[in-house]
Amino acid sequence: MGKITIAWLRQCVAGLAVLLALTAVLGVGYPAAVWLVSRIDTSSAEGSPITDKKGCVIGSGIIGVDPKAADGGADPFFHTRLVGSVSDKDPFAVGDPAAGSPTNQGPNSDLLKSFVDERREAIAKRENVNPARVPADAVTGSGSGLDPDISPEYAALQIRRVAAANGLSPQRVTQLVNDHTASRQWGILGVPRVNVPTLNAALGLTAPNCS
Repeated sequence: MGKITIAWLRQCVAGLAVLLALTAVLGVGYPAAVWLVSRIDTSSAEGSPITDKKGCVIGSGIIGVDPKAADGGADPFFHTRLVGSVSDKDPFAVGDPAAGSPTNQGPNSDLLKSFVDERREAIAKRENVNPARVPADAVTGSGSGLDPDISPEYAALQIRRVAAANGLSPQRVTQLVNDHTASRQWGILGVPRVNVPTLNAALGLTAPNCS
């Protein structure tokens, strides 16, 4: 009986030692290591915030937020893909980016096709171009519904309107687009893309409630 008790105690001590060791490594050491690595680039670790000239945070470089022009006024901003909750009743249904979600409509859906057609007509009218020039990413949402990037083709489609609304030359706006265009990762992965939040910030987007 004494030997069994001693063996049982040894097992308990060994189990407790393993528990404490794993707690120290996985509960303290690993989180601390991750936190230290995140301090290498604090901007991305804190959500890639974008600030205006006053230092006010006006958005994030990794979350798409589609700015809205004042009713009846000129539209001075570049637009993202469809952002936020996608409704089966509204072809745009921007919604809240915090509730971003893709649609359940598949590629064979007549409803989705009608939405795409409506979006293409609306965007073509906004940019004063032939509907055939509207690229696919302009009329479809991303998988997350929060994509901050658009294709260079969609950005180029908006340059003339943005330049006129901001009193800038098309050449200057084109240069801003080029400055905010990322190429394929490592030259082979993904596609060239334009970051809309940082591009709009470069155009002078400000935080209205910041003093």
